[in-house]
Amino acid sequence: MGIRIETSRLVLRPWSEEDIERLTLGLNDLALAKWLAFVPRPYSTSHAEDWLRRCREIAASRQPVAYEFAIELRSERLAIGGVSLNKIDRQAGTGGGGIWIAKSYQGHGYGREAFEAKIRFAFGALGLTRLVNGYFDGNESSWAMQRKLGYRRVGEVASRCMADGRQTIEHVTTLLRSDWDDRDGKTPIEP
Repeated sequence: MGIRIETSRLVLRPWSEEDIERLTLGLNDLALAKWLAFVPRPYSTSHAEDWLRRCREIAASRQPVAYEFAIELRSERLAIGGVSLNKIDRQAGTGGGGIWIAKSYQGHGYGREAFEAKIRFAFGALGLTRLVNGYFDGNESSWAMQRKLGYRRVGEVASRCMADGRQTIEHVTTLLRSDWDDRDGKTPIEP
């Protein structure tokens, strides 16, 4: 069955065959895909099927190095996006991963709610001590969300977006468990 994480409005759960249409529709939107490093364009049903196969293989391992969650809106019982906790190195206590929310569901705080649930899972259930994420230059909404959750910018690297082929800068961000513990449950102070 896999791990399920529930919030007030969302369920983070394993991807399933029933999600293929929603996955394909969501990631075939260039306005969304241009912010994601590894999403091809056009995004086809076969891409979605390959993704599900990969997710099942990762989940079947004894100690997964990634958790790939569909973000399901409870009220609609439909996947509205995805959130990843990947590149897990238990010995180093680190992990990474990203998030996407389908265009028609953006602007309602679902992304932040799902990302926060992922952080709690990473630091609480898995005992990780540092998360490394990032965002492409120009994606200020991603940076705003990460900043509100306590992330700090730590560097920049050259990157390429698979969806549109452009070279861009990826701003690398990090969140330490100690910083999270210090702010957990508190309203963040905006800079």
